Amino acid sequence: MPTNLNPVSQTSAIVLTSTGSTALVTASLPFGIYTGSAAFISGASDQVAYVYKKLGGDVVDIELTANNVYAAYEEAVLEYSYIVNLYQGKNVLSSVLGSATASFDHKGDILTGPSGSNLKYPRFSLGYSQRVGDAAAAAGGMGGTLPQYSASFTPVRDKQDYDIQNIISASSATGADDSGYAVPFAGKVGNKRVIITKVYYVTPRAMWRFYGYYGGLNVVGNNSTYGQFSDDSTFEVIPTWQNKMQAMAYEDSITTRTSNFSFELINNKLRLYPTPSDYGFSSTDDKFWVRFYVALNPYEMDGVIDTGIEGVNNLNTLPFDNIPYQNINSMGKQWIRKYSLALCKEMLGQIRGKFTTIPIPGESVTLNYSDLLSQAKEEQQQLKDKLAEMLKETEYVALAKQDQEITDAATNVLKVTPLPIFVG
Repeated sequence: MPTNLNPVSQTSAIVLTSTGSTALVTASLPFGIYTGSAAFISGASDQVAYVYKKLGGDVVDIELTANNVYAAYEEAVLEYSYIVNLYQGKNVLSSVLGSATASFDHKGDILTGPSGSNLKYPRFSLGYSQRVGDAAAAAGGMGGTLPQYSASFTPVRDKQDYDIQNIISASSATGADDSGYAVPFAGKVGNKRVIITKVYYVTPRAMWRFYGYYGGLNVVGNNSTYGQFSDDSTFEVIPTWQNKMQAMAYEDSITTRTSNFSFELINNKLRLYPTPSDYGFSSTDDKFWVRFYVALNPYEMDGVIDTGIEGVNNLNTLPFDNIPYQNINSMGKQWIRKYSLALCKEMLGQIRGKFTTIPIPGESVTLNYSDLLSQAKEEQQQLKDKLAEMLKETEYVALAKQDQEITDAATNVLKVTPLPIFVG
């Protein structure tokens, strides 16, 4: 007995419509990152008509829903944002290391911290090289990111050796030096190592320093005149660099020859030469000074200066959120359309792959799922590769090289350009 088929509908229940609906976009998005953008909602809705035409929806049924297209469009925008942010992060990372980072929600949007950094052109700095320079400056006692301190101690008559580490640690613990004056490094040393960068001697007897043995007057000047009238009544103009050298020599003279003391420093153990005695020395007024910094581990902070330890340290902590849809230009929008189409092809191939063949009276239909999947994967990869290649060619380093090539080419052209002849 023949079977009587009376289907409710003679058309597929799942067929892509020829147009989308802006009213249905928001509810169909997996993440809803761009639901606040009317432009995105319009773009997602229009993508339905684009997919319908490109996949031949007016010839054969497309087993997708408009919701599938909306979701693919959101994924395409996010993929574009990811790739662009990745390359922009490589561009700016060196200049923003140590700057403020941010906290993010599960969508990748910034909750707290500087927002919109991926839309800004940062001020160029020496970046990581500057950090290396700061460390070298600190080691040389010239600043850097480590606070520099000075400490003093009163030498003891007939005592030649002094443990600077213990002297500084004791002052740090009590908050005062041996004269009872407060020290700026109170509570900062403990058992940490201090790095001595300078040792010098200071006496309150200013006139003795001024007139002392090789101490100052007419010793380090230029022919003992500093450019005043000298032999034959000629005036000598001294270059600035010479004055600078004289000032440095005078400074060195004060802290070495005038002091009547020399020293050696080994493992923060100071040995004075000669041994302090009654001659030319007062144990109550004269002091030795040291300049130092406290050795810290790489993640330890000291002082009030923001050294960037808790800031950006790699691409992961850059304050980059998803690129706003309205800031993607026409080139980016076209990439998104094509990538979204490739994603729709992949979904359609996966759906058709579940039904390799469909039986019909006297025949069967084989679906093209394998072609769709291979085409979709290839198109997605081509789009990502092309975008990555373009971004690599426009990285800041590449742009600098391009500017150099343009400048060199223009210079070579000008070399063979006849110079105009001026006729008065």
